[in-house]
Amino acid sequence: MDPCPAVDLLPATEADLPFARDLTHQAMQPYYQRFDLHWTDAAFDQAWGWREQWQILHDGQRAGYCSLSQDRQALFIRELHLLPEHRGKGVGGRVLERLARWAVERHLPALRLMVFRGNPARHLYLRHGFVEVGEDACFLRLQRDLVPRTVTPDTPVAKLQLDDGMR
Repeated sequence: MDPCPAVDLLPATEADLPFARDLTHQAMQPYYQRFDLHWTDAAFDQAWGWREQWQILHDGQRAGYCSLSQDRQALFIRELHLLPEHRGKGVGGRVLERLARWAVERHLPALRLMVFRGNPARHLYLRHGFVEVGEDACFLRLQRDLVPRTVTPDTPVAKLQLDDGMR
């Protein structure tokens, strides 16, 4: 494994939609079958319009894509998929670290994602500081706190002072 793969994230365009849809469908099809879910291209295409979409480049080659959304509490990783030939080379870890930096730059206290039960990517997320915070029949909900839990964008200054031991 290359200890420092060259990984770039570039904004995806409408022209990247077919690649992202096909990659996601290929990667997720076994889980959709396992959990008796139905894939529709239309649902993927609709989500494309309201999420942030990013191409993942590894050493200058298209390696995958990720899809993001956010609220006041977290940057959500909605999709993160790599082509098989780019897996196991540190690319996913570099993407996760980049996304953590973006969340901090956006003043968001956490990264969140959901992963299908049984998906080996769960181990990557755990290695990068995510913890399980919930589950349902199909998914595990994971979160990586980026600032202490007591501090959110809404936390009043007075509470921060008390939490810091200042009186």
